[in-house]
Amino acid sequence: MDSLKNKMTIEKKALRQVLIEQRLNLPDRLQRADLLQQVMRIWLVGRSDVVVGAYWPIKGEFDPLPALHRWKEDGELIEQPQPRTIGLPVVDKVHKTMTFHSWYPGCPMEEDAYGIPKPKDTEVIVPTLLFVACVGYAAGGYRLGYGGGFYDRLLSTLTPHPTTVGLSFAPGFLPDFEPEAHDIPLDAILNENGVVWPV
Repeated sequence: MDSLKNKMTIEKKALRQVLIEQRLNLPDRLQRADLLQQVMRIWLVGRSDVVVGAYWPIKGEFDPLPALHRWKEDGELIEQPQPRTIGLPVVDKVHKTMTFHSWYPGCPMEEDAYGIPKPKDTEVIVPTLLFVACVGYAAGGYRLGYGGGFYDRLLSTLTPHPTTVGLSFAPGFLPDFEPEAHDIPLDAILNENGVVWPV
């Protein structure tokens, strides 16, 4: 059993590297990103969420922050009892936990233990909607992440469970992906062509 698990871990690590290289080398990544910005903005129309978690893009990931900033600004034009808030993850490497802290353009930032920018000294928030980067994604709402398990651990502690939405470019689709028992499916996945899960 352990040897099978080790084999799967090695295979996933190699798959991650291939997908990240592929994403970094997409010749039309900027056009794909523009399309996904539009898909995301349309998807957000009519949603009642006011506290949204996202991520700081690394390794060629799609950047969700421009669409979310626009969503926040749009919220200021309509009278709402609570202002719209965007949060970014803050990872505790020692305890292997993740929380979300409010973010806005120009807010003070610092690097986390992995060298990823995070908000500095902003309030902790609890998102009801969570946008998650996918290294790869599969039918059923399954996501291949970086293997740290931070999102799975976070989601197991949040009540009520936030709506989770994966963001990826179309070439990240994995037709033969086999989810493991601990993998929690996402509620939706968006790519530059539209909503790819649920179909």
